[in-house]
Parts: sequence; C-alpha cells; structure tokens
Amino acid sequence: MKDDAVEIVGRAQAGGLLFTCEHASARVPAPWRPRPADRRLLATHWGHDLGAAAVTRELVRLTGGAGVLARFSRLLVDANRLPDDPTAVLTHTDDGDPRFNRTVDLAARIARFHTPYHAAIDALCRRARPRWIWSIHSFTPSFRGSARAMEAGVLFDQYDEVAEHMVRALGAEGLRTEPNQPYSGKVGLIYSANRHGHTHDVPYLELELRQDLITAERDARRIAAAVARAWRHVEG
Repeated sequence: MKDDAVEIVGRAQAGGLLFTCEHASARVPAPWRPRPADRRLLATHWGHDLGAAAVTRELVRLTGGAGVLARFSRLLVDANRLPDDPTAVLTHTDDGDPRFNRTVDLAARIARFHTPYHAAIDALCRRARPRWIWSIHSFTPSFRGSARAMEAGVLFDQYDEVAEHMVRALGAEGLRTEPNQPYSGKVGLIYSANRHGHTHDVPYLELELRQDLITAERDARRIAAAVARAWRHVEG
C-alpha cells in the first residue's frame, strides 16, 4: 500500500516484527519545486537516510514482518521528531540551505506528512500487535570532519539488556557496533520508536547503520541478513 505520506510493505501479523523507516525517501512532491542545489542536498543524508529503505524492505522479507516507510524527505518535516521540535524542519544544514524551507507552513506539513505517517503505524499496531518495533536508520561515515569507525549502533532508552545483547550479536556478525551511538536514545533521540512502543505497549529499539555499508542494494541485503541473524540469536 502506498499513498502520499507512507508506504506499507509486508504483512502485519500479531506477534510479528514491525520495522519503521522515518527517513526512507528524498521525495519532495508538488507544490514544492526543488532547485538543483536542493536536489544535491536531498541526495545526501540531510535529505534521507541512504540505504535505510533497502535494509528495511529486506528485513521485512527475511522476517515475514511488516514495514512502514515514509514517502517524504526529512527536510520537509522529520518524522523522527516531535512536531514542535525546533529541528523538525531544518532551514539550514552544514551543506546548504534548502530553498523550499525559506517559508514553512508547519501545520500544513504536519497534517500532510507527519500525522498520516504515524497514524499508519498506529493502525498496524492496533490491527496486529507486534512483538517488537524496530526503527531503521543510517548515519554518515564522518561527521564534521571526524571519522566514525563504528559500523552500527543500537539505540535505546529502556530494554537495556536486550539492546546490549543485540550489540554483541551484531559484533559476532562482524559489525563494529556500539550502544547508543552515534546518537543516544537516553536523551530522547528515538522519538518514533518510543512513541509507538509506549502507545501500544510494545518493546522497541532503533538501529543505526553506517550508510557506506548499505548504499548499494546488494550490500544493503547483505547487512540486513546479518541483522536478521543477529536478532534471531537475541530472541533465541
């Protein structure tokens, strides 16, 4: 199923896995008209999480779960932020200022994209309560001049024991993995997973993967297979 704000893949089943991908797309639909400089920005991590959608789709296929993918750029509105978060819409980035954000009708963007995206997750959880929610993201190999040696991160604000077990399981798959890196769930940086986990009483975690490992479709499938194996080990 696909509409203006969201794409749903797989089949939601009670007790299955639910994968969400808040930064799946660089899409900026009408009435916005991105300029060439905007399109260059949209093609980077500022516009979407490179490789995250491909990993999400493959995890859905491998696990028989369901996936909810955003169909709008995080530069229009960030589905992994509270609607009133000052960073929900960026007017400036390190690599340029998106021209289509010079004037922002935040309420309209929330109504068109943010609200329907999260409503779709809520609807799936009500129809078939999953056993876990995983939010899938990617991060850049370097940030503001500093290289990131880590290859994966498991973000959490609770479920610490399961998260640490997943860190070790991903390490056993050959991925250099850190807990709550490159961002920390302990300081509120896993909004979507936290929101739906608490709303539906479902445990949740967020997975961050270094984008250079998953940008190519073949690599994304390989890494997703490693993630799926690691999760099977964790769940026993």
